[in-house]
Amino acid sequence: MKRYLLKRISQMAVVFLLVSMFAFAIIYFAPGDPLYMYTSPGKSSFKMSEEQLDMLREDLGLTGNVVHQYVRWAGKTLTGDWGISLNNFLPVRPQILERLPGTIGLMAASLVLSVVLAIPLGLAAGTHKNRWIDNIISGFSYVGISIPSFWFALLLIIVFSLHLGLFPSSGMRSVGVDLAVDVIWHGVLPATVLAVNNMAVFVRYMRSNTINQLEEEYVLTAASKGASKWRILKSHVLKNCLLPIITIVGMNFGTLITGSFIVESVFGWPGLGTLCMSAINNRDYPMIMGIIMLSCTILLIGNFLADMLYGLADPRIKQGNEVRHV
Repeated sequence: MKRYLLKRISQMAVVFLLVSMFAFAIIYFAPGDPLYMYTSPGKSSFKMSEEQLDMLREDLGLTGNVVHQYVRWAGKTLTGDWGISLNNFLPVRPQILERLPGTIGLMAASLVLSVVLAIPLGLAAGTHKNRWIDNIISGFSYVGISIPSFWFALLLIIVFSLHLGLFPSSGMRSVGVDLAVDVIWHGVLPATVLAVNNMAVFVRYMRSNTINQLEEEYVLTAASKGASKWRILKSHVLKNCLLPIITIVGMNFGTLITGSFIVESVFGWPGLGTLCMSAINNRDYPMIMGIIMLSCTILLIGNFLADMLYGLADPRIKQGNEVRHV
């Protein structure tokens, strides 16, 4: 197990390094001058001298070639200095950390909702292969996979906010209300939008795995010994079906992160998504870089936790052996 952990951590470090290099290169070669945000009339009431611009460029780490700038930026980032926002001239890290709980909460709620609904639906579809229940569940899963998240978000706002008035259309809290119930009430629609696509994917995997497991010899043996269908599903089939789902959940962390950015923008949810879109519109490079690296960290941690859960569910993983799935 220790050997497996060291291997996964080293892989995470390599991926993190490559993402930081590519992300920095994209920002570095982007057109325009970051100092424009400091010298434009809308951002400053005075014109900075050449000496002041040179000092500011040195302070922002914009001097030297791309390698020197990357090393300087990476060193500051690792020590907790994520730079100064070019939009409001405030430190980047506190602003990102302030918005992080909103995004994490939305992602967690949607992930739990998608898994909780996908498991029984996938089992029901798999145990009733090619019957009307399977056809209905499969049809809804195909729609969930195909539907664009921004369109679905607008549809829910129109139906449940404007026409029915059941849920708020934007924001995370009502004015003057500071209750957890109010946050949950505001998060129902965006969490639903995020959960639908992932739930549809999980349902398809659960259905396929259930059908395959029901054809295995151990199921036939248990049935011949008089075990009920429910007991076979609960004690044997479900556990084996959940193994691939754990991996898929980890792989879908990236979809949750990128999807949350779109959903947060549509619903005005004060998370990393709205902060990132604002930074992109204002060409706030330090903010963009900070959000990219934090999103990469969340994705790597999610995949790492999925691998650890997989190892707990399958003892062969602990020994560092490769498991072949059919």
